[in-house]
Formats: sequence, C-alpha cells, structure tokens
Amino acid sequence: MDLEFLELRAAVFREIRSFFDKRAYLEVDTPVLAPDLIPETCLEVFRTEYLAPGGKPPRPYWLVPSPEIWMKKLIAKHGKSVYQICRCFRNGESSGFLHSPEFTMLEYYTVGFSYLDSLELTEELFAALRQALFPGNGPRAQNPEAGFLRISVEAAFREFAGVDLYGAAAAGRLGEEARRLGLETPDGLDDKTIYDLIFIHAVEPRLPKDAVTALIDYPAFVPCLAKQSPDGKTVERWEIYGRGVELANCYSEETDAETVRRYFQAEGEAKARTALSPHRIDGEYWKLFAPGPGKRPFPECSGVAMGLDRLIMVLAGRSAIDAVLPFPMG
Repeated sequence: MDLEFLELRAAVFREIRSFFDKRAYLEVDTPVLAPDLIPETCLEVFRTEYLAPGGKPPRPYWLVPSPEIWMKKLIAKHGKSVYQICRCFRNGESSGFLHSPEFTMLEYYTVGFSYLDSLELTEELFAALRQALFPGNGPRAQNPEAGFLRISVEAAFREFAGVDLYGAAAAGRLGEEARRLGLETPDGLDDKTIYDLIFIHAVEPRLPKDAVTALIDYPAFVPCLAKQSPDGKTVERWEIYGRGVELANCYSEETDAETVRRYFQAEGEAKARTALSPHRIDGEYWKLFAPGPGKRPFPECSGVAMGLDRLIMVLAGRSAIDAVLPFPMG
C-alpha cells in the first residue's frame, strides 16, 4: 500500500473514534484469543494452542472471527454503549478480492437502540466520514452517500429475482424458484440454503451500484441472534452494501435467554457436523441474558459489525481489498 492509502486508512480510523467518542460510547479493547466461541455455521475459524509451562497439556484457543462474544459480556456487566476497532480472523476464505483471512472490524453496540435506530446512526457515521474526508466535491475517491436506499429483503427478492420469497417458502417452492433461475438445488436442501443460493446468485449482484443500500428485515427461517419482528415472519436485521459490496451487518440483539440457549444448541450441533475447523462453544453464554438476584438485566440494544477494509476500499474507489491492506496476505 502506498502512503496515500495509509493516510486514508489512518484518517478513517481517527474520524470513527471521534464520531463515537463525541457520543459518549466507551471504546473497549478485547482479546483476539478466545477459549470458546459463538457457533456460526457460515464461517470457519483459526485454531492455536497455549503451551502452558510446568508440563501441563496444551490448551486450545481460537482467533476471534468477531469481538461479539467479549463485547456482549462487557455490556451485560456494565450496561454501556461500546465500540471497538480490532483485528478479526476467518479461515477457509479466498484472499484478494473481497476477503482476507485477517481483517479489521468496527463493531458498535448501542444500549436502548433498535436495528432501525442503528441504521440512522450508521447513516450519520457515513455522513461524518464524507464531510471530514471529502469536503466539497472531494478528490477522486468515491464518497459514501449521506442517506441510504432502504429496501426489504422480501422486496429485493421480488424486484431482482422475480421471487415471492415468503409465498414460495410457505408452499415449499423455493427449490423450484431456484431452478427457474438456473441454480442447481440437490435434493435435501433446506429453505435457508436455497435462500442463500438465490440471494448470492440472483439478488446480491443486482443491488444498486450507485448508492449505499440497506437491506432490511431478513427472513426468520435464516437463524441468527436477531430479535424476531412482531409479525413472526422476519427478524430485526439489516445489511448495508456500498457500490454493491457488503459492508456491515446489524441486529436488534436477542435478549431472551432461552432463545439464545436454543440457538447455541441448534447451531452448535450443525457446526459439529460441518465444521472444517471445529471449536469449543461457550455453554454459559446464554446465562448473560438470564435474570438473577442482584444481577443487572441485559439491556435492549442493537449491534453493528462493519468491515473497515471493505469500507476503505469503497471510499478509495478500488475493486479489490488487497489494494487497501497495509500488508496483503496474497
């Protein structure tokens, strides 16, 4: 990376810290090594070992794919809005275009916010970056827009793939719709997997390239730790895309202990069947949300995870993440 991009990278980090510090968020610094993790079947992790002195057996640790597991423990204890810029690690992904095994994440949680409140906050963050980094017409870099184009996942499936998402799912026809779009769907695929196929191949490539787009209200049959919407059909989740590149993911955080416990059990069992790099699962995590004598209730909150390398790539008008990494892995 040349000096221009190093300076842009430093400026982005500086402005992000200023943005959250002015709003009284607490900047935190959590470990990148964890003895256990949240189970997520959509990603693989890196394993390492602590070689304990005194002849003790090696102790396994995993590099965090996100600081979420640590940050929520801090929220449970202190009840404060927090943010962090940190290094994260994901295994088994390609390197060079939109992915890197080691990358920089911005994660922020706002106590008392819903996912739509966090979307407005993120619009404000993008506008602040634009104003600070690209005043006036700006240089050749592409600026994020001040406001986002909002579209529901249901509307995006209808507009970009011609699929009635919930009607097809209710009728057991998602596989039929995928085949109509020319996608292979072997027998036995569940709705989540077929949804992913249609989304990745028929919806995501057609998202607008000339604006920052917020996809909101994801289907409830795609498991995650987001709070379910009142209609039961969707969950309170959004993702934003800049120039067609996924930049951030957000939930209204699920705070019901039993729901979190069931998610960990189901996702953990699936992870055990499919993981290329298995890891321990935090079996006590759900207790963060359980009431107890003298215990602070876990607050209603919303969290955002944003890939900063991708954001800088979009800001700089580059098409590959390697172009904005200080030391690309290649």
